[in-house]
Amino acid sequence: MNFFPIYCPNCRIPLPYQMYNTSGPANCPSCKNPVKAEIFPALFKETQSSAGDETMLLENEPGCFFHPQKRAVVPCALCGRFLCSLCDVEFGGRHVCPLCLAAGKKKKKIRDLETHRVLYDDIALALAIVPVIFIWVTVITAPMSLYVAIRHWKSPSSIIPRTKLRFVLAILLSGVQTTGWLFLFGWLISRA
Repeated sequence: MNFFPIYCPNCRIPLPYQMYNTSGPANCPSCKNPVKAEIFPALFKETQSSAGDETMLLENEPGCFFHPQKRAVVPCALCGRFLCSLCDVEFGGRHVCPLCLAAGKKKKKIRDLETHRVLYDDIALALAIVPVIFIWVTVITAPMSLYVAIRHWKSPSSIIPRTKLRFVLAILLSGVQTTGWLFLFGWLISRA
């Protein structure tokens, strides 16, 4: 198989192709982190076909919309274009062509298609840790970190299952910072 490998997001080791398009997450062979990799089926297909290839179009058979010389195996569930096995993308129990998948992504018409997630736990933790370099900034970022951590506690996390540890650390750090500022302001007011 000739294609670019997909790397584990945790340890950056190339994943074996047996881990692609599985029904659920599989553990990375190196770091044992659960990983789910879903890729376009064309990456598994050979680009060079032989003369005796059974996917080649025969007389009186429908051809693929994108590859007219290839035999169509299924119509697109959204637009009706005939697709060969190379172009067929099975998504949500339906067969979809690459153009409909791209249009659904762009126009947000395919509700089940999730292309990214905001990692609110990382944002909350960064708001609590990074400003410590400039102590005075924590007056603003500590309450922001508390808000983000509490507001997005139940928001979907990474596609790969993660714990709430980052949220807990963000709440603890920003709580300590906020308490410190409250004591400082209380002390300054009592002195005045």
